[in-house]
Amino acid sequence: MRRSLRILASSAVAMAALVVASVAHAATFCDRGNEVSATEQDRQLQVVAIARRALEASGAVAALVSRSGTDLSRFHLQYSHSGIALKDSRNSPWSVRQLYYACDESLAKLYDQGLAGFLLSAGRTEPIRLSIVTLPGRAGAQLAADALDNRRSLALLSSRYSASAYAFGTQYQNCNQWVAELMGVAWAPPDAEVKAPTRAQAQQWLKALGYDPAPVVVPSHAVMFAAQFVPLIHSDDHPIDDLYAMRLKVSTPAALEAFAHRLVPDAQRIEFCATGSTIVVRRGWDPLPADCRAAEGDEVLPLAS
Repeated sequence: MRRSLRILASSAVAMAALVVASVAHAATFCDRGNEVSATEQDRQLQVVAIARRALEASGAVAALVSRSGTDLSRFHLQYSHSGIALKDSRNSPWSVRQLYYACDESLAKLYDQGLAGFLLSAGRTEPIRLSIVTLPGRAGAQLAADALDNRRSLALLSSRYSASAYAFGTQYQNCNQWVAELMGVAWAPPDAEVKAPTRAQAQQWLKALGYDPAPVVVPSHAVMFAAQFVPLIHSDDHPIDDLYAMRLKVSTPAALEAFAHRLVPDAQRIEFCATGSTIVVRRGWDPLPADCRAAEGDEVLPLAS
């Protein structure tokens, strides 16, 4: 009986470790675990073509872009990775500036990647999801300027990566946290000194601006326990009360979108989801459901075969 209980306990921990490992993989830029067929690439490129047209039509020079990756629905998350799409990127129009983790070098870096590569790097996902929040006017222009300013954007890059980094700590950083801190600098109060910003200053400005990411709810104690054995996942930067409550304040694409929605009145959200033989396009702040079922007002486009 004791042996059976030990086997069950070991299995539970192993399963939990796999769950947490999937979060780590989704939030890094490591090699994909699944190959993408030519057919799947074509489907993803069709989504990118529609999204690029929407970006061009927006008149904005910057947009927050988010993609799906590993299935995080157990954490009630549809998107895992965000970056800033820049119309005037030195790489190519609407390339995405983002933090990525170079696994071979064990180092976080900034990377400019075309919009197609940004989505394709998610690997094979079903459905294919992409969300953009266009940022018009002064807010978008300032965010673009700071993103393109290498001195300023690199000043916010941490050398220590954690997929579960605490949103108001400087011990670690994840990809979405770098975007949040860039927003904090770009949209800082008028009297703020932002010539050579630090991460701590950026987080102070984020708090002053009301940035308050909804906590990610850890589904079980087993998952919380297993996390300490998974590379690129750390919990020692989180407040002890949050750990006990299993509600961790982590910057996620959803938190970034909510922040942009509140601070930039003219921001527009457009979500794209390809499933089966169609692409559903939704304009507005009410997200598509998990199955991407279209509702009244959504645009439904055919996927070319």
